[in-house]
Amino acid sequence: MSHKCQWWKQLLFGITSAVVFYTILPVPYIYAWDFQGVARFAPVIGIMIGGILGLFDALMIYLGVPVLTRSALVVSAWIAITGGLHLDGAMDTADGLAVGDPQRRLEVMADSATGAFGAITAITLVLLKTTALTDLEHNRYLILIAAAGWGRWGQVMAIARYPYLKSTGKGAFHKQAIRSYKDWLPTLFLLIAVSGWQIFLNRHQIFFATVMILAGIVIAISVGAWFNHKLGGHTGDTYGAVVEWTEALFLCVMTVL
Repeated sequence: MSHKCQWWKQLLFGITSAVVFYTILPVPYIYAWDFQGVARFAPVIGIMIGGILGLFDALMIYLGVPVLTRSALVVSAWIAITGGLHLDGAMDTADGLAVGDPQRRLEVMADSATGAFGAITAITLVLLKTTALTDLEHNRYLILIAAAGWGRWGQVMAIARYPYLKSTGKGAFHKQAIRSYKDWLPTLFLLIAVSGWQIFLNRHQIFFATVMILAGIVIAISVGAWFNHKLGGHTGDTYGAVVEWTEALFLCVMTVL
């Protein structure tokens, strides 16, 4: 019995540590946080963030906020909840990829100054998310949850599958913690369940749910593979870029449905 309680305590502590690491949400301080294994909980944090955004969106619907303004506010809240952590990584990655010399790319990515390509990338991501959300009239709550969840699952897969390009750095300890399929498989099942739960309410939704699941898996894996192809591995910045681009492309695919 005590062993079972210990397991739940470790799980709860891991999730709360991930909330502290990945968001600016207030969490009561218990004791020293352990961030070594937080990456495996990133998709859970994504589901949590998507749920918060969905509630925010529902509140604005109740208040009669027009859809374009509502979508822009949701995307702004999306960035704010994470403190711009992933968007900053996407911007740094874009600046690095813009450099023709592969040897200098990591050096440019480590520079805190934002270049033209980084700024263009940020604008593009915000526009894609805002316009896609504007076009989504139905199932916005579920799609927000799925987008944020699949984006972070893509990050976990990038950590698990590809080499880390630096000996140290803000993403190095993630690579040390994610070692086997046991670190990404549970959250894959969780996201499949979240994306497909509406089938139990309405069997006619099976096509929509299947596309959500397949789109989430394919986009999440493909984005991480593309950055690996361009750089020969990943860094903390590219982990953030995987999250942002997976979220944006997932939303765009959902508009087709």
